[in-house]
Amino acid sequence: MKLDGASAIVTGGASGLGFATAKALAGDGATVLLLDLPSSRGEEAAREIGEGARFVAADVTSEEQVRAAVTAAQGIAPLRAVVNCAGIVSASRTVGREGPAPLDVFERTIAVNLIGTFNVIRLAAAAMSANDPAVGQVPGGPETPERGVVVSTASVAAYDGQVGQAAYAASKGGIAAMTLPIARDLARQLIRVVTVAPGIMHTPMMAGMPDDVRASLEAQVPHPSRLGTAAEYAALVRHVIANPYLNGETIRLDGGIRMQPR
Repeated sequence: MKLDGASAIVTGGASGLGFATAKALAGDGATVLLLDLPSSRGEEAAREIGEGARFVAADVTSEEQVRAAVTAAQGIAPLRAVVNCAGIVSASRTVGREGPAPLDVFERTIAVNLIGTFNVIRLAAAAMSANDPAVGQVPGGPETPERGVVVSTASVAAYDGQVGQAAYAASKGGIAAMTLPIARDLARQLIRVVTVAPGIMHTPMMAGMPDDVRASLEAQVPHPSRLGTAAEYAALVRHVIANPYLNGETIRLDGGIRMQPR
């Protein structure tokens, strides 16, 4: 699908994977709404991208706020792409030195990462279903009618969850698990649904790690032996949006890593 003249929403768009993706989609001709928390650097991020970007303050767990963001996007141009990058990280052993893991931490992680992703998908897809079909095509391939594309972000933790990652792995595993049924649900509306499961990426959340910890993590990646970049994530999202035969799949972007228990 071509995004020239369309609008797109990127959640978590103020930093990290979301910011790189928003910048890439704006470069493809879309007007991109960076959906992020009011406390984020969203306004600054939108200014950095330029004319093709706007910041909208919203919490992905809020139906009212996400609905308003979708309406704002549709008011600019047909909403053709949504990329879910918003998420939080938590770490807590099921039973630790101070007893059982705090239930509120588990609930919050599921609420933001999994329920928040579904909230955005359902509201965006409802708007996309009213679009006139556009032509999706790779060079030399057949023309394919499409109304929109949804890309979500899981994690290799969905498959290789480490010690203390029960909540995070469950939230990301849920995103991977719902990808195919949602793609099947939305096939009639000509909307594709794909998930990317990144490995260890160089994002602001990882920036504060000690050098020895970073080196240890990089050594676990078979090839290339380094952290992934936000630009590499954005490049994959661009391809997913452009390739009309990618649907219902979760794609690992991880350099071949399989996470150890610790």
